[in-house]
Amino acid sequence: MPPFLAVDRLTKRYVMGDTVVTAVDSLSLSFEQGEMTAIVGRSGSGKSTLLNLLGGLDRPTSGEIVANGQRMAELHDDELALYRRRTIGFIFQFFNLVPTLTARANVELPLVFADVPPADRRRRAEELLGLVGLTPRADHRPSELSGGEQQRVATARALANGAPVLLADEPTGNLDTKTAGEIMSLLTTLNRERQLTVILVTHDRSLAETRCQRVIEMSDGKVLTDRRPGGAP
Repeated sequence: MPPFLAVDRLTKRYVMGDTVVTAVDSLSLSFEQGEMTAIVGRSGSGKSTLLNLLGGLDRPTSGEIVANGQRMAELHDDELALYRRRTIGFIFQFFNLVPTLTARANVELPLVFADVPPADRRRRAEELLGLVGLTPRADHRPSELSGGEQQRVATARALANGAPVLLADEPTGNLDTKTAGEIMSLLTTLNRERQLTVILVTHDRSLAETRCQRVIEMSDGKVLTDRRPGGAP
């Protein structure tokens, strides 16, 4: 069976003034369905750029991305938007919640864009808030929630459309150690119980090596190491 998500000789270059920066440099990688992978490395190593390319937020300079048998280079902009909606759930370091909306309404937002009827949106949002342990906080706005609670809302929102892949860019970067561990435990549980493919970028090697099945280290847009830690679940 072919891998669920694969890249072949993937390259992304940016022009900054007179300088050409190669953020991702001829990478070839594959990710199996249900795998939980951490991508680690220093700032500027290409981690977040790779995540954005996998999520269809950016297009590569060259090379190929294949998701569930579909070559992403063949997708038009509207088809790419549909890919992001149906295949990818995004979790960000800064949560990216709408400050004027309640936790429930934030989780419902992707379902609004998918034209899901209001009653079904509410039912789905409440189910997901229950999954992440936030049912009592459903009517609270982001300013009334802790950082950990906001990231749980963001995780529930990422799951709203039933996407099989979660891409998380520094999901614990703004959290204290205890809360970071709780968020990683939540992601691990989702990966194990729902067979979600989770790919996360992190600076925290300890969390990566104890919580993820696979750790990829990047430097200067290339893969330094790709291994499976013995202590991962």
